[in-house]
Amino acid sequence: MHTLMHLLADAEFWVLIAVVIFAVAVWKPASRAVTGMLDQRATRIQGELDEARKLREEAEQLLAEYKRKQGEAAAEAQAIIAHAQEEAERIAAQAARDLEHALERRQHLAEERIAQAEAKAVDEIRAAAVDVAIAAAREVIVSEMDENRGGALLDSAIAALPQRLR
Repeated sequence: MHTLMHLLADAEFWVLIAVVIFAVAVWKPASRAVTGMLDQRATRIQGELDEARKLREEAEQLLAEYKRKQGEAAAEAQAIIAHAQEEAERIAAQAARDLEHALERRQHLAEERIAQAEAKAVDEIRAAAVDVAIAAAREVIVSEMDENRGGALLDSAIAALPQRLR
């Protein structure tokens, strides 16, 4: 007991007791405040994490949607290119057919012109041959014909005229 009395008389003991009482008295409200602040901070961090998770999911959805749209755009571009190539081939084939028809028409027209020129040349040669023959016949007739013979030939041509007119 002596030690107990000695403790009770010691000022350091009472300082220790006061510090322990003070610490217990301060610890309860301080621990509630610290715990409340930590809980608030944990709640805020959890909210931020949830928000970040939500934003990540939205970003992944947007990325997937953009990839899908990019794929659709690429497919549409390929379809447009294929259609343009088909159209260009069709136009080229049509142009080739049109050119072939135009060349055939020009060739036909040239052949017709050549045939007309040949016919005209033949007609001109015939006309010239007839003119030469008439001129030659006239000279032969004029040189061999006298007045009596010419009159008899004229009379026979006049007599044969009504038969030829029928």
